[in-house]
Amino acid sequence: MAINGEDRISGERPIVMVTNDDGIDAPGLRSLVRVLVSTNLYQVRVCAPDSEKSAVSHSIIWSRPLTAKRVEIEGAEAYAVSGTPADCTGLGLSEALFPSLPDLVLSGINVGSNCGYNIVYSGTVAGAREAFIYDVPSASISYDWKRGDINANDFVLGAQACLPIINGMLGAIKNKSHPTNCFLNIDLPTDITNHKGYKLTRQGKSLGKMGWRQVEEEAQGAKMLSTMSMETDSGVVSDNNNDTSANHSKDDSRLFKRELRTVVVEEGTDLHFLREGYITVTPIGALSQVDVDCQNYYKEWLPKISSSL
Repeated sequence: MAINGEDRISGERPIVMVTNDDGIDAPGLRSLVRVLVSTNLYQVRVCAPDSEKSAVSHSIIWSRPLTAKRVEIEGAEAYAVSGTPADCTGLGLSEALFPSLPDLVLSGINVGSNCGYNIVYSGTVAGAREAFIYDVPSASISYDWKRGDINANDFVLGAQACLPIINGMLGAIKNKSHPTNCFLNIDLPTDITNHKGYKLTRQGKSLGKMGWRQVEEEAQGAKMLSTMSMETDSGVVSDNNNDTSANHSKDDSRLFKRELRTVVVEEGTDLHFLREGYITVTPIGALSQVDVDCQNYYKEWLPKISSSL
C-alpha cells in the first residue's frame, strides 16, 4: 500500500476517518461521529471492526479476506469490517474502499483509558498507529470509564472536549506544520464535565498487574472487562465461540482466568495526570526505543561474547 502524505486538505472540508476497537456500534465511536458530523466542518468516514476487538494490540489478519459491510450512520460513510483496528485503518487508507485518503484518522473513543504499558495492548492506539506508520496524521482517544459513574452522554462531552485538539491538528496539517514523527494519544478523565484542561504528558510505566487463577468453568469468578478492569458481578468470559470442552477433555486441560491484582501508577506521567482530572495529550511513536544506558551496555557486551565464537 503506497501512500503519499503530501497535498492534504485539498477539498472544501477536511476528511476525518474514525475507527476503534470496541466495534462500530460502541457508544464511544457513535458519539464521536455524531459530534464531528454536527459541526458540519468535516467529511466523516467510518471504518471500524464489526465486533469488539479490545486488547488485540497491532495484530492484523492475513489468513483470510476481510468483509466490509456498509452501515447506516447519519452524516457519515461507514463500513463495518471483519478485522482488527489496524486492519480497518489500513483498509480505510488503501483507496480500495474509499476514493481518497483522509486528512486525519481518529481512533476511539475507547471505553477505558490507555496509558502507560496498557498502550502496548491497546487496539485503539493501534488504529491510530497504523495511520501514523503510513504517514497519515492520527490520534487515539480513550475515556477513563468507571462502571456506574458515567452514562452515554459523557462520551458526547468527551468528543466535544476533543474538538479544539482535532481542529488544531487539522489547521497544522493544512499549513504543513504538523509533526510527522509522532501521533497523539488522548485520554479523557472520568469526570469529563469538570476536567482541569489539557495536559501535555509522556507515556509512563503505569501498569495494571495481572494474575491468573484456575477455575472450573468459564462463568466462575469476576469478568475481565474490555477496560482491563474487573467486573464485580460474575459472568461468562469468552473471547470467541469455541467450546473449550469440545477441544479438550477434562483429563488433559485446565482452565485459567486473568485477574487484575494491582494498578501501579508512575507519578508525573500520563495516568497520574489523568487521575488528577486532566485531559492528557501524549505524543507517541511506533518505534520501541530503549534507554541509552542499555545501548551502551550492549555495545560493550556484544563484542565480549562474540570473541568466544
